[in-house]
Amino acid sequence: MSTALTSTKVGSLAADQAALFDHDGYLLLRGAVPEAWRDLLRAAFDAGVGTGEQWTAPKAPGWRYAQIDLDPTVRKTCRLPALLTVAAHMLEGPFFLAQVEGREPLEGGGHQPLHRDGAGLRAVAAMVFLDDYGPANGATRVLPRRLDTGEPDETLSLTLAGEAGDILVFDADLLHGATRNVSGARRRSLLLNFLPEGDRTAQDASRAIRDVRMDNGEVFIP
Repeated sequence: MSTALTSTKVGSLAADQAALFDHDGYLLLRGAVPEAWRDLLRAAFDAGVGTGEQWTAPKAPGWRYAQIDLDPTVRKTCRLPALLTVAAHMLEGPFFLAQVEGREPLEGGGHQPLHRDGAGLRAVAAMVFLDDYGPANGATRVLPRRLDTGEPDETLSLTLAGEAGDILVFDADLLHGATRNVSGARRRSLLLNFLPEGDRTAQDASRAIRDVRMDNGEVFIP
């Protein structure tokens, strides 16, 4: 936590991307992470994996977790302009990076029911894929906002596929869930979220239980 806040100006999202995000509730940014960073991010993930005892709160079985929020390349990745402009478009006001951790579905694990990270919550989530991903190794599926009737409907969900370096950015209220990693191929990712600046005090109060170690004193200004 930082007692001295600093501000960073964020650019505007391109009109075509803004329309897609408003329509579907998510954007898939292909190849957004510079290629030179990807091995560094994978190494940071693997170095951050430990035992279950490293986490304050219990973690779900079937997953590998990594503490990576102090790594400099991870922190740069969370501040990529393409990512920040999507968050700025949705949040429409000052916001901050609340949390980032590493997650990977283990072989045979990873399946989640369609869910919302925060029903009615004003927040932006993002997944930075560190390995190629698809239906065989636990890729994320989403229910586009335009098809959302209010209830989870698996028949309408879309399973995403792509390459290392892609970033999925989505409204935290979007129905989504991981698929089962049936192949056992690695599918490491960074999971992060941005929240409005007005939520900072409440988030700071829960830093310890969420295992947040990073300085989060940067305010992003649309």
